Amino acid sequence: MRRLVLLSATVVAASLGSPVVLRAEVGDELQPYQMVRSLQIVQDKIAAGDHAAIPMQRKLLDMIDARFKDTESEDYNDLRNYRAMLIYAMSGGNPRTIEVALARIHLDETNRSLGIGILNYLRGNHKAAKAVLDGVDPLKLTPELGAFFALVKGSVNSVEQPENAFKMFDQARLLAPGTLVEEAALRRIIMVATSAAAPDRFLYASDQYVRRFLASPYASQFADSFVTGVMDLYKTLDRAMLADVIAKMSPVQQKTIYLRLARRSAIDGDAELAAFASEKAESIEARGFDANGDPRAELYAALASVTSDTVTQSLERLKKIDRTLLSEGDRKLLEAAEAMAAEVTNVPRPETPEPVVRADAKPAAEGEIDEADLMPEGEVAATEPTDLGTERVEAEAAAHEAETEQTAPAAKAEATPEETDPTTLLVTDTRKKLEEIDKLLEETVQ
Repeated sequence: MRRLVLLSATVVAASLGSPVVLRAEVGDELQPYQMVRSLQIVQDKIAAGDHAAIPMQRKLLDMIDARFKDTESEDYNDLRNYRAMLIYAMSGGNPRTIEVALARIHLDETNRSLGIGILNYLRGNHKAAKAVLDGVDPLKLTPELGAFFALVKGSVNSVEQPENAFKMFDQARLLAPGTLVEEAALRRIIMVATSAAAPDRFLYASDQYVRRFLASPYASQFADSFVTGVMDLYKTLDRAMLADVIAKMSPVQQKTIYLRLARRSAIDGDAELAAFASEKAESIEARGFDANGDPRAELYAALASVTSDTVTQSLERLKKIDRTLLSEGDRKLLEAAEAMAAEVTNVPRPETPEPVVRADAKPAAEGEIDEADLMPEGEVAATEPTDLGTERVEAEAAAHEAETEQTAPAAKAEATPEETDPTTLLVTDTRKKLEEIDKLLEETVQ
């Protein structure tokens, strides 16, 4: 078993062109810390954009896991092996392997606390991990170990103590510049800055990531977090700095980001951001995109402009879009938007019907109204419009009105025209339906 691990590790290291040569005579035992060094080299290659190194990383993790399962208590007399086990754990290692190893290793209290804190983190028990790791200073550990601990401490503090999380992520970057640890730290800063409403930190971390790690195979995760952050922080972001960050990407990446922003903001009804993103997307010429203008940008801009006042103009814009140039998902989005916009423009204003009294109708008592006598014979109460789910909106509005009458009889008299205008109700329902449709559609903007 050990001979197989040794030979496999040597082959992996050689295939990667690693400067760390993992050689030993047949029968010798490869130390865990030597294998973990090889893993870190692979991870650095991944951070630099070597996508081919990803399966190598998985292979090495499997091999290292087997090696740690084969260790004995005396193997950890060399603390390099124990530190290597913690690094392996924080690099995607098997929690069960760590748990078994900790149970049989004789450690001082300080080192045991490090292991228990990491094990709690791997199990998803961030509260317990935080309690143990709060007293750990990453700067007092070896740089390679301290960087990982700073990353973990930042993660467990990100919700309740964002400022402390930022400090830990900065320490991780300081201790491991240019590595996968720094790449991960920047991505996490972006997410925490979004939730903590810290636009300056968001833009700085995004700029650093784009400058240094855009070739990383994890850049798609950055893109997701970046788009979400812009959506949430747009009102407080420096627009010139935002455009500058995106301008550092390739033309294809720029156009893709702007189109994603335009789509999300269109669905959310943020006309200002949709117009900004759509205009930027249209202005960028990129390989693989229509040189005569991208119909998606026009679609998203039109979607965001649908209001009770502009619905007619928006419908005309939607009708002019060449649907043959759209993906299947965006065609469905266009068709739904057209149908809903048409529905809004066709909504008749409610009129008070002339009362028709049947010949056999009994006089109503003073102060009473017979609903049946106000409806012509052979007709039923109108429930317009009857399609596209608007019955639900009207039912909710009716229920709300009934509740208001019971709790505050005077509120109905004070309602504004916008609150009772069926056109406004339909525009609101349009937004809800577009959101529902978009969730069902596969993301089509590459």
